[in-house]
Amino acid sequence: MVLTLQVGVGTLIAGILILIVILALLSSSIKIVKEYERLVVFRLGRLIGFKGPGLTFIIPIIDSPRIIDLRIVSLDVPKQRIVTKDNVTVDVDAVVFMRVEDPQAAVMRVKDYVMASSLLAMTTLRDVIGQVELDELLTKRDELNLRIQ
Repeated sequence: MVLTLQVGVGTLIAGILILIVILALLSSSIKIVKEYERLVVFRLGRLIGFKGPGLTFIIPIIDSPRIIDLRIVSLDVPKQRIVTKDNVTVDVDAVVFMRVEDPQAAVMRVKDYVMASSLLAMTTLRDVIGQVELDELLTKRDELNLRIQ
């Protein structure tokens, strides 16, 4: 007794398409998170936590991942004209070094944590320089740097 298997062209094409869809879903569910990154995961809009580093699995379509870099980042603060305590206008150019310590808070508490850090640095710089006189600004830079931090 010989069994013959007849597969139609339509069935073969459907099988290949299903295989392609399954492979695409599997490949999009695997994320590689580097040592200096964390993957903050939202499931259907709700925060479920962060993952990484290493090989991480997410559920395609249902999970929304966002990668957060934990390395120190330098932000160039735009040049500002600031009035000191003795009413002298000075042009101040600054650089801010920042790094994310809590990836969940960086995503949940502000919309754009990089922009928020830059604006906070600008405001703090204006506040500290506005409280000192020009002589103090020029002679006590290290002390002012500590106050700005």
